[in-house]
Amino acid sequence: MSRLVVKVGGASASGAAAQILALAAAGHEVCVVHGAGPQITAEMARRWIAVEFVAGRRVTTLAGLEVVRESFDAVNAALCSAIGPAALGLRGDEIGLVAEPVPALGLVGDARPSRPAAIETALLEGLIPVVTPLARGPLNVNADEAAAALALGFGAERIVFVTDVPGVFEDGALVRTISAERAERMIAVGAFEGGIVPKLLAAARAARSGVGATIGETAVVA
Repeated sequence: MSRLVVKVGGASASGAAAQILALAAAGHEVCVVHGAGPQITAEMARRWIAVEFVAGRRVTTLAGLEVVRESFDAVNAALCSAIGPAALGLRGDEIGLVAEPVPALGLVGDARPSRPAAIETALLEGLIPVVTPLARGPLNVNADEAAAALALGFGAERIVFVTDVPGVFEDGALVRTISAERAERMIAVGAFEGGIVPKLLAAARAARSGVGATIGETAVVA
């Protein structure tokens, strides 16, 4: 039985349940990591909290962290409800996700490979763990990075990034396959911006370590 990590973006969460269930029905062990980017941004703006990103990662203050947790919890509950009784919602910081602090971004961390026992137990029991990307601290961790770190920690066969776009685009055209080296090189020269940057970096990291990675219809290879 192969083990997969599925990363679901906040904008895609409402429609991701069918894909997750299809993977589970095909005989895969599936661990889900989700974001809540649009929800966090909207709530921060409503509370007059500054919204700032650096290289696709959210600068997180103490006030911002409260919004991040609340938004993650709301998306987690909704996604678990959509998946059904097999889903098990888990808070990353409570089950032991590991990250290295990045003080320049506030209460933010760089995800490190980890293998939380709560996720392992859920998978062995035939459940679908649905994990929020907060690490011990607590630290806000980019969900793409958290998904890649878990995929490495668990030795997953593949990581699947479910997004609200078909895949990676270059000069207006959908890229079917991109190497980790090319993705990193293009990011370094500013060819990609915004949320696709952490996705590509996370996928490249996974691919270099032998974990298959897809962003929509784009395969990222070593």
